[in-house]
Amino acid sequence: MSQPNSTRLLPIQFLLLGIPGLEHLYLYLAFVFTLVYVTSVIGNVTLLFIIRVDRSLHEPMYYFLGMLSSTDLVLSNSTTPKMLGILWLNSHEIYAEACLAQMFFLHSFAIMESALLLAMAFDRYVAICNPLRYSSILTKWLITCIDVLSISRAVALMTPLPFLIKRLPFCSTNVIHHSYCEHMAVVKLACADTTFNNVFGLVVALFIVGLDLIFIICSYVLILKTVFQLSSKDARFKALGTCASHICAILTFWIPAVLSSVFHRFAKHIPVHIHILLANVYLMLPPLINPIVYGVKTKQIRTRVKSIFSVDLMCSRHVYANTTRKQHWNGRTTK
Repeated sequence: MSQPNSTRLLPIQFLLLGIPGLEHLYLYLAFVFTLVYVTSVIGNVTLLFIIRVDRSLHEPMYYFLGMLSSTDLVLSNSTTPKMLGILWLNSHEIYAEACLAQMFFLHSFAIMESALLLAMAFDRYVAICNPLRYSSILTKWLITCIDVLSISRAVALMTPLPFLIKRLPFCSTNVIHHSYCEHMAVVKLACADTTFNNVFGLVVALFIVGLDLIFIICSYVLILKTVFQLSSKDARFKALGTCASHICAILTFWIPAVLSSVFHRFAKHIPVHIHILLANVYLMLPPLINPIVYGVKTKQIRTRVKSIFSVDLMCSRHVYANTTRKQHWNGRTTK
């Protein structure tokens, strides 16, 4: 830890405090977070495997879903293992370079997830408003361009972040009051004017919200306009049903993000552990919910999951039957 009243550049290590005020609940939180993390990883890996092996799912909607699952996996693995290390093992230290890397991956992949939700909104718009031109509009070339643009935008916006942190002088503390290396939590430790960092973070957040969220809302306004023009009630329900999973993914991602941002800036009286828990929910909830929602709502995925489990069950029964026969035969030969 740095000496008191000293000013120097980036410390060798930071100390992640975890969730201050809830230390007496760490074991319970560790169990819940571990369960959520394992379920998220299994769910997203299973979803990626099903999309990969099932040719009927090789469509634009499921390509975007596969990219969303990949993004969720990176988001989970960029923060949760270290968080669990704090809760289970009391391991608070993190090297400065690892902290900056975690910060870069965390924020850049959150931006990518926002872009993918926008791409999926565009997919639903084309499928409902221009169904006859769906295949001609959403070509593999366009999907690749969307993927490259979402990655390029995130990298371009977040690459300056580590350099902006490195230029700051740090004073007598290296304790981050958070469970992971979030940009503003690290900036607060600097003993210099951090106006530029604050403005940069706010502009990027408003740029993402201002573009992605507005375009998503516009897409759904056009979708609803088209849906309510349909003459059949069943057709309207069917069209809206195809959007249900995506709407759930949008709400799961944006509601915790907006609440966390609002509480952080305007609700100063709320205890710090509430802020940190909400920030953790913002990162852990989408990777948990998205595979479950899409697995339940998408017939092809649901059918494939059932077939996988039924095959596993048949194999286990076959192995058990063979083992029982062998034991029975060995018993007879022994007699």
